[in-house]
Amino acid sequence: MRPLTDEETKTMFEKLSKYIGENIKLLVDRPDGTYCFRLHNDRVYYMSEKILKLATNISRDKLVSVGTCFGKFTKTQKFRLHITALDFLAPYAKGFGVAAKTTQECRRVDPMTIVVFHQADVGEFIRSEDTLT
Repeated sequence: MRPLTDEETKTMFEKLSKYIGENIKLLVDRPDGTYCFRLHNDRVYYMSEKILKLATNISRDKLVSVGTCFGKFTKTQKFRLHITALDFLAPYAKGFGVAAKTTQECRRVDPMTIVVFHQADVGEFIRSEDTLT
């Protein structure tokens, strides 16, 4: 488990800013303590610094998971959010999807037209539950 590099942090924060904007700083500096992001096996975990200190006693090869998995980096170094991050993003989110149409177009479209592309859903979590650890 290691801290994210500058490039990894930039990539992840760009993805998060699409959904929660400037509220990213509220994820790190919380009233109940300081939280951080750490990378382990291409997955980004979100945890308190207390948990981080406790996790340093466990060797890397024995450590499976610590904290909440926010997402993972693909082989092409793109960041993909996991559904497990939704509980932390929802209070700050402007909406958990990407608009496919403008507001004006949404008012005039057919009821079966796609207006939002989903980022993640609960069904995705259930389908890929075995690979999330």
